[in-house]
Amino acid sequence: MFVSYYNILCLCKRKYQSLAKAFCFLFLSVCFFAACNGDDKPERVERTTFVYFPWTNNLTNYFYDNIFDIEQVIKTSGTNGGKVLVFLATSATEAQIFEIVCKDGTTRRSVLKTYTNPQYTTQSVITSILNDVKRFAPAESYAMIIGSHGMGWLPAAADKSQELNAAHSRGGYDCSADSRFFGGLYPEYQTDISTLAGSIAACGLFMEYILFSGCYMSSLEAAYELRNVTKHIIASPTEVMAIGMPYREMGKYLFAENPDYGAICKAFYDFYSSYEDPFGTLAVIDCGELDSLAALMKKINGHHRFDSTQQGNMQRMDGYNPVLFYDYGDYVKALCGQNDDCFAQFTQQINRVVPYKVHTESFYSATYGVVPIKNYSGITTSEPSTNSKAQTYNQTQWYKDTH
Repeated sequence: MFVSYYNILCLCKRKYQSLAKAFCFLFLSVCFFAACNGDDKPERVERTTFVYFPWTNNLTNYFYDNIFDIEQVIKTSGTNGGKVLVFLATSATEAQIFEIVCKDGTTRRSVLKTYTNPQYTTQSVITSILNDVKRFAPAESYAMIIGSHGMGWLPAAADKSQELNAAHSRGGYDCSADSRFFGGLYPEYQTDISTLAGSIAACGLFMEYILFSGCYMSSLEAAYELRNVTKHIIASPTEVMAIGMPYREMGKYLFAENPDYGAICKAFYDFYSSYEDPFGTLAVIDCGELDSLAALMKKINGHHRFDSTQQGNMQRMDGYNPVLFYDYGDYVKALCGQNDDCFAQFTQQINRVVPYKVHTESFYSATYGVVPIKNYSGITTSEPSTNSKAQTYNQTQWYKDTH
C-alpha cells in the first residue's frame, strides 16, 4: 500500500504532539508534588530552643506561668529568627509539643504532636521526643531548657516507694530524695542525667546550652556527665524557688543569636535579690573546660588527702544532714591545705569552668532554713560527703577520671 510523504509527516506530527503533552503533564506533576513536599518540610532556622517540662506532680501551674512569661519575651523581643518549641506534660499520661508562634504582636501555640502515656524516664522515649524536635524545627544549633525538680548527680531511686518530699515553705520547695534526676516527686518520673546525655547523643545533637530550672543541678559530677552533649550548663547549686527561672527577665538573652551568659546571670540576680523571698544562686558552666579540670584534679588527688576535720568549716550548699552538696571551690581549698601554688592553679581553672556566677547573700532550704553564703564557686561536689545518699559516689565518671 502506498503512503504519501505528506501522510507520514502528519502522522509524525500527531505523535510528537501527544508525546509533548505527556511529557508536559509529567513535568507539571513532578513540580506539583515537589512543591507539596517542600511545604511539608519546615524551614531550617538558626537555633531551636526546646523547653522541656516533663511530669513533676506539683509544678505544672508554675510551668504555665513560665510559658506565659516566655510568650511575653517572644512578643516583645522575638527569637532572632529561631524557634521555640515546648514539651508540656499536663498529667502523668498526657503531653504535647507546641511551637510558640508570634505574628503581628500576638502569640499563639501551634500544637505539633500529642503524646499518650510517654515514658519520660527512658532513653528511647526521650530520644524520640528530641527527634520530633529536630523534625518539627530543624536548626543549625539547639538549646534546651528543663523545668523540674532536681537532685544533682545522684542515681534515681531504685526503690519506687521512696519519694521526694516537696515541703513547700515561703514559696520554695525541698528536693530531698536519693536520686540523680530531673523530673517529678516519685522515682517513676525521675530521669537519670546519664539517660539525658545518652538521648541527646543518640539524636546526634550538641546543645549550645542546657538550662536546668531545678534544685542542685549546678553539680560538678552532673556537668561532667553532660560535657560531651552541650557547650554550657546554666543551673543553680542550691534549691530553687518554685517559680523557677525568671524567664521574662532572662528570655531575651537566652533567645539571642549569641546567648549573653553574663546578662543571663545578672537578670537572675536582679530578679531574686528584690524578690519577696530574696534567695537565689546561679552559675554558667563551660563544659569545654571540664576535661582540663579533671586532669588537674587527678594531679591534686595524687598529692593531697582530705582532712575530714575540715568538713565542718566548708560551705554547705544544701539542707541535708549530713551535708550532701558542698561548695566545690571551698572543698578543693581544704584539700590543698597550705599548698597555695596548687590552689592558685586550681583557681585559674575553676574560673574558666565557671565564667559567670551570681548569688544572693544567703540561700534558702525548705528543711534547713536560711543559710549564709561565705564562699561560692558556683558549683558543688559531694566527694567529702558522709551522707548515705552519696554511697555510690565512687561510681560516677568524675570520680573514676580523677582518682
